[in-house]
Amino acid sequence: MSFGFLGIQMGFALQNANASRILQIFGADVHELSWFWVVAPLTGLIVQPIIGYYSDKTWTRLGRRRPFFLTGAILASIGLLLMPNADMFTAFLPSLWVGAGMLMIMDASFNVAMEPFRALVADNLPSDQRTLGFSVQTILIGIGAVIGSWLPYVMANWLGISNEAQIGEVPFHLLLSFIIGAAVLIGSILLTVFTTKEYSPEELAAFENDEEGLEEEQSSLMNIFSDFRKMPLTMKQLSGVQFFSWFGLFGMWVFSTPAIAHHIYDLPLSDHSSEAYQNAGDWVGVLFGVYNAVSAVFAFFLPYIALKIGRKLTHAVSLIIGGLGLISIYLAPNEDWLILSMVGIGIAWASILAMPYAILAGSIPAKKMGVYMGIFNFFIVLPQIINAIIGGPVVKYFYGGNPIYALVISGVSFIIAALLVIRVRDVDDTLINTKS
Repeated sequence: MSFGFLGIQMGFALQNANASRILQIFGADVHELSWFWVVAPLTGLIVQPIIGYYSDKTWTRLGRRRPFFLTGAILASIGLLLMPNADMFTAFLPSLWVGAGMLMIMDASFNVAMEPFRALVADNLPSDQRTLGFSVQTILIGIGAVIGSWLPYVMANWLGISNEAQIGEVPFHLLLSFIIGAAVLIGSILLTVFTTKEYSPEELAAFENDEEGLEEEQSSLMNIFSDFRKMPLTMKQLSGVQFFSWFGLFGMWVFSTPAIAHHIYDLPLSDHSSEAYQNAGDWVGVLFGVYNAVSAVFAFFLPYIALKIGRKLTHAVSLIIGGLGLISIYLAPNEDWLILSMVGIGIAWASILAMPYAILAGSIPAKKMGVYMGIFNFFIVLPQIINAIIGGPVVKYFYGGNPIYALVISGVSFIIAALLVIRVRDVDDTLINTKS
């Protein structure tokens, strides 16, 4: 059911670890990077609720959710193929703008594919299995992300494929990595599409024992706004948690490569094409693979930990550990010590991918699972948009051009999110405690 997420996250990891590097190769300055990332979450803000709404209303031969994540995967694969090859289009547009456009298409398409996948898990599993279901999804996300993050490093250092290139050109090992990522993405999505059952609207209504399940109110796309106003209390409480979690993640994804190249490798901020810079970029990919590997392993233990201490405390402690991991990057004496920082970030990442959705799913009516999962995405993309707008100027004018401080602020943001978890009402935990 979740295998397609392996391919999605492999492509997402290639984007997260390498998009800033590619944009810098095409001529972007470090303080401009967050601006080039802004269109992607902005698109997600618009697209996600619409996708969620229509996936709730859709029933085709492929089911309800599958047509949407198949379409998203196809578009994301096109973006993966074209972004590092943006210099092919210089006769029409500057390669920097083509690369930024492909980044927009990729990120929007990943969002189109991801949220229907989360709704699929919530559709198919009862409340007492959702923590396990989202944890299994997190394991597959971690595996895909490790492969995607490590692929350029493996290409260059194990397989001997060149990571050198002329100024303004993307190294061949990166080009090849993105091609492989696109192929795996399509293949894994097709496996889920052709092997997974979805429950029909009639079956879901029967599971709910809801007499109104088949006679839902007349609705239109504009009902998204009324649904937003009527969002459950749990979703409102989780909004702040998600905001600060994803504000921190966005800062890490955008600024890790220039921050580590400058702060750890002592490279000038103007260096975008040297072999040393490519080595630093490949090492960032390895580090991203480490935190994703840790998240995949930690996800195995999340259901047990949550059962013992509750989902809220599990998520809060995980976020604090991740925040300290991000802050510790500033203190690392060399690149090898950053592996320890990534362990903490991986623990937080595992929880971010599983716990909020497990907590949320119990508070949402099944017949509106898709639209509310889409609305929930507001609190993922809004902090990214804000960080994208202010991140570059803050780095330039407040941090003296040094992006390492953006990573420190990301760590502080994680800790704020952890404090906000405590006030969240977990409906499923209340039900379980009542039964026991």
